[in-house]
Amino acid sequence: MAGALTLTAPAVATASPGVDVASWQHPGGAPINWGQVRGAGYEFGLVKATEGLYYTNPYFAQDSFAMRIAGVARGAYHYADPSTSPEAQAAVFAANALAVNQLGGLPPVLDLETTGGLAPAQLIDWTRRYLNTVQLLTGRTPIIYTYPSFWRTAMANTTEFSNYPLWIADYNGQNAPSPLPGGWTEWAFWQYTDSGRVPGVAANIDLNVYSGAMGDLDAYANNFFGS
Repeated sequence: MAGALTLTAPAVATASPGVDVASWQHPGGAPINWGQVRGAGYEFGLVKATEGLYYTNPYFAQDSFAMRIAGVARGAYHYADPSTSPEAQAAVFAANALAVNQLGGLPPVLDLETTGGLAPAQLIDWTRRYLNTVQLLTGRTPIIYTYPSFWRTAMANTTEFSNYPLWIADYNGQNAPSPLPGGWTEWAFWQYTDSGRVPGVAANIDLNVYSGAMGDLDAYANNFFGS
């Protein structure tokens, strides 16, 4: 996912630190020791589950189960390929993510950082259709992951989605992202570097903080039937 090296979490009041991972965090097939990750103070993890219609992260299930055992609040994200059907991608994601996270977990995440060749109006329509479908299939209000310049250009800075929780990627150092794109007035998650190092992980890793915008983190992660 979309960097300056930042080794300590930015000073954000009431923030909870966390990570996000994909297959890149398993060099040579090395497992992640989620007990060590939790012991280092990281409270949540978001794991890539699927991409487009053609890829399922081979480490998604083992990471998700290990996170649950370690007491790490877990979530799953789908890397969008807007060149193909949003409804089909939502179905692929839901089938893979719910098989693992059916007993709880953070709401589903749409990772939107490529256009698939679509113009802004088309990409906005694609995004709307994906979000509506995945919410129908999962019963959760999705989280949107993006970065400011992408949203302001590829999405024409639309404010249509400002009611969805925002996970913003902004590698500006210690300053909380501001101003936010798309009419958002607050962020739920902030990815502040892709160059972190964490005990238990044998590769660089994305580091994040949760702002508390959606309430208590554990409740947000485990309230599977809430919205």
